[in-house]
Amino acid sequence: MTPQTDRADFATAGDPAGDFAGALDLLLADGALGVLRRLRPDGVGFRLAASLAAKPQLIGQEAVLLATELGQIATGRSDLAPHRKDRRFTDQAWSQNPILRRIVQAYLAGSRAAQDLLAGASADLDWRDAERLKFLLTNVIAAVAPSNNPLLSPQAAKSLIDTGGASAVSGLRALLRDIATQPRVPAMVEPDAFEVGTDLGVSPGAVVHRTEMFELIQYQPATEQVYRYPLLIVPPMINKFYLVDLAPGRSMVEYLVSQGHQVFAMSWRNPDARHASWDLDVYGQAIIDALGTTRAVTGAPKASICGLCSGGIATAMVAAHLSATGRLGEVASLMFGVTVLDQARAGTAGAMIDERTATAAMAASKARGYLDGRALAEVFAWLRPDDLIWNYWVNNYLEGKKPPPFDILYWNADTTRLPAALHADFIKLALANALTVPDKATMLGTPVNLSKVESDAYVIAGIADHLCPWQSCYRTTQLLGGQVSFILSTSGHIASMINPPGNPKATFRTASDNPADPREFLAEATTQSGSWWPHYSAWLAARSGGPRKARARLGRKGYEVLASAPGTYVHDR
Repeated sequence: MTPQTDRADFATAGDPAGDFAGALDLLLADGALGVLRRLRPDGVGFRLAASLAAKPQLIGQEAVLLATELGQIATGRSDLAPHRKDRRFTDQAWSQNPILRRIVQAYLAGSRAAQDLLAGASADLDWRDAERLKFLLTNVIAAVAPSNNPLLSPQAAKSLIDTGGASAVSGLRALLRDIATQPRVPAMVEPDAFEVGTDLGVSPGAVVHRTEMFELIQYQPATEQVYRYPLLIVPPMINKFYLVDLAPGRSMVEYLVSQGHQVFAMSWRNPDARHASWDLDVYGQAIIDALGTTRAVTGAPKASICGLCSGGIATAMVAAHLSATGRLGEVASLMFGVTVLDQARAGTAGAMIDERTATAAMAASKARGYLDGRALAEVFAWLRPDDLIWNYWVNNYLEGKKPPPFDILYWNADTTRLPAALHADFIKLALANALTVPDKATMLGTPVNLSKVESDAYVIAGIADHLCPWQSCYRTTQLLGGQVSFILSTSGHIASMINPPGNPKATFRTASDNPADPREFLAEATTQSGSWWPHYSAWLAARSGGPRKARARLGRKGYEVLASAPGTYVHDR
């Protein structure tokens, strides 16, 4: 907020894990019950008041500091200024207009005082109360920023003059459109900005297997020689699969195929009320079926599996099941992308949920038969209000502009539903933190013990991930029984995965071993320039059985081509 206190610093104060990040599974409760429940402090407000009442010295000190700063602001002697990375006040009017400059400075001073008061009171609060209050305060501070005020915003005034008032009409029309249906947040991308199969998801391939639950896509080899053991990608159940096949040049599938890997991807069906009973076991069996088909089509004795986010959770449980049933030899290696298996102290989300909340959330999705992905999109947006709410508030409504086209945001807005049974299973799994306790969870009737999963594993996390904190992803290294390579990428939840070579700013960190404490990993890790994709490709190649001649024809007898990639299920709405 100020030169002394960055907004990001407040978000992660006190715990290098970034307490403000939320575990995906626990956020599913908010998706069912609505994000506004997060903004109700309930009894925590009384506990905060009691804590502050016991600290009159703190209140007095902060009051004096604030009054002094406001006095300096009024007389023009304050040097408070937005952080250099704060994009909200980049317009020169915020610094050159004396009235606007003082308004911004007063906002920064008040924000800092509120943060300091909460930090001082939090020592006496339960961690859940502290997390809830941090979330509430951050959203309040973000909402009251002068940059969001149409009467103060210089961008709004300039647009109004430049367009002869048309920007106000466009902004009002966009506001009414956005609040009419979920997710009731400013649109981050226009619905017609891209077309799947034309702009996105265009890597050559074909659907070679289809079930009621998923389509299996085999991608066309791009090299004369390919690695013997193929790779099966298991995407999240709550998103479309083409995250791994975005625009050309930004497609993980395209890159891996170019390096000689045989790549297959599951494309989940977008379920509705008819599929309410699809649970973790059903999805786990689907992954096993896809693994078997991948091996059959390629004639390979084993295949690697890459599980992403919630797909990674199911993949880990499937691997434990295969280990318990003597079939882990079918797996050449594992990869977990931004996946949290250990839900201990899962940030804001963990602070917001309890047994009663979980029961209500599961009842809500059960009544409908599914959890609407648009509700989840709203929840995710409020976790980063400055970037995902108010930034677009200014652009779309105050300036009357269309949001710029961005493939990741288009994919993010292309939401899917989550069957009620799977929704309930994920919540129960997270509440019990069951994957950290051997045999506490089950997959297809088999107790899950991740320490028995002895396949080599590659774990990737993003250092700025607001959904799956990298420290939570790191704890996977302590759960699996095989050799684990942990990679810490730059960026956040999705951008860390979309990491094509060629970005001069890209880096990633690795270490020779995996100490129990993630802080020790960070201290020991070395930073490498460039994308982690080539690093993973080389790691995967060493575990892919050597080269063989590529087959020109997709599919195989019994697995004929059913449709061209990206298939049909990806278009379900």
